[in-house]
Amino acid sequence: MLRMIYLIGISLPFIAFYLAKAIYYTRNEDKYTEEERYSLARRMIRRLNKNGRIQTISYGQERLPRENGYIMYPNHQGKYDALGIMTAHERPCSVVIDDKASHALVTSQFIDLVRGIRMDKSDLRKQVKAIREVANEVKNGRNIIIFPEGGYTDNHNSLQEFLAGAFKCAQLSGSPIVPVAIYDTYKVFSVNSLRKVRTQVSFLEPIRYEEYKGMNTRAIAGLVKDRIAAELVRLAEFEIEYAQKRRII
Repeated sequence: MLRMIYLIGISLPFIAFYLAKAIYYTRNEDKYTEEERYSLARRMIRRLNKNGRIQTISYGQERLPRENGYIMYPNHQGKYDALGIMTAHERPCSVVIDDKASHALVTSQFIDLVRGIRMDKSDLRKQVKAIREVANEVKNGRNIIIFPEGGYTDNHNSLQEFLAGAFKCAQLSGSPIVPVAIYDTYKVFSVNSLRKVRTQVSFLEPIRYEEYKGMNTRAIAGLVKDRIAAELVRLAEFEIEYAQKRRII
């Protein structure tokens, strides 16, 4: 929370500038390509990272499918998660977000800019509609981030239950699934400190439709969770090595 307050305080001119620009891009959608909109979104994130003393280390971009039209399934730790992934993901992508959390100032304009998909978790029919919308968007070549844990509390780098229903989008679209492991992203806004924070994002080997087409959503959820869990162990080792090197220097 302290970092959030600090960021708002020192970034007011940039917030006003980028909000105005995001609103203009959204209202004049026909004038701007998805690449141009995503480029603006990433510039906003880079300014956030710089002002907030946030560093994101990334791995595995070379593993991403060459063709657009895939779903990324990361673990979930906090408000920075999607931004950290977009920092590392050069091609346009978007995100599925809880409708209730999507209408805050800045968040709402950012979601509109990247054409995010809002999901009303209180209404089953609207959830089904959102799932179908995601599947259709991915079929049409968009890359979407879905958090299968549904939400986050104080789980930090531990995994919660992966909701099987989140993988229905992949089944309907027949798209590649890209497991994504994120590490220490909770520290950005949940730790009451202004010290420089280092986060990690790792894109894992895609799971092609041919590999999971015979599996039910619960089995797919378990497969993705197991791969992310194994990668989190590796990322923890990286962080220990990094800390040790810093002490030696």
